Amino acid sequence: MGVRVMVLDEHRLLAEALASALKLRGHRVLAAAAPAAGAAELVISRAPEVCLLGTATPAEPGVFEPVVRIKRERPQIAVVVLGPVPSPRGIAAAFAAGACGYVRHDERIEGVERALAKARAGEVAISPQLLQGAFAELLNPAAQPDDEGSRLLRLLTPREVEVLVRVAEGEDTRLIAAGMEIAPSTARTHVQRVLMKLGVGSRLEAAALAARTGLLDRAGLPGLPAVAADFPAGP
Repeated sequence: MGVRVMVLDEHRLLAEALASALKLRGHRVLAAAAPAAGAAELVISRAPEVCLLGTATPAEPGVFEPVVRIKRERPQIAVVVLGPVPSPRGIAAAFAAGACGYVRHDERIEGVERALAKARAGEVAISPQLLQGAFAELLNPAAQPDDEGSRLLRLLTPREVEVLVRVAEGEDTRLIAAGMEIAPSTARTHVQRVLMKLGVGSRLEAAALAARTGLLDRAGLPGLPAVAADFPAGP
């Protein structure tokens, strides 16, 4: 007996393709959609037995809010998440929100059908391979690369960090010198040393690098403002 199902995914083509495949295999597809908003309302109004809910970012905060609402207002609807190869955090977030299963986007249609059947029966719908991979990652986490912002920060003296802040704020050599109460030639030397240590060729590049790596946030300094587009090309 076919499952009464809805397929929701932010990629409409994927949702429609999966819906077509399920229809061909005897399932009753109530809708296939890619709502930017209102996913929970759509599922609650149609009341399928199972909702396949797709996401590309299962570990992102708040992504499973529709699941929470669906389970609160229609607890009898089983929700199975469609997503990428998940991190343990992504799987945990899905189940914590009330989902009863997790299926990879690249799963074969037979695997999706098995998940539908388990979900309708009130069982957990997740492959042993996914669980094994999640537990393996928890037990043997991959080594994290060195934080680039922290590494770069260690190259600069406190004085040079202050210079970089002023560069990021768009101050020229004259303003840097006045603000730090130093000679313009000294300010110019500080700027040149900052550029050299950061491995960049201009003030604009230095400000962009600081913003990209969060370097100044790691120094406990105020956040960077918007970088002016008319920085001089060199120090």
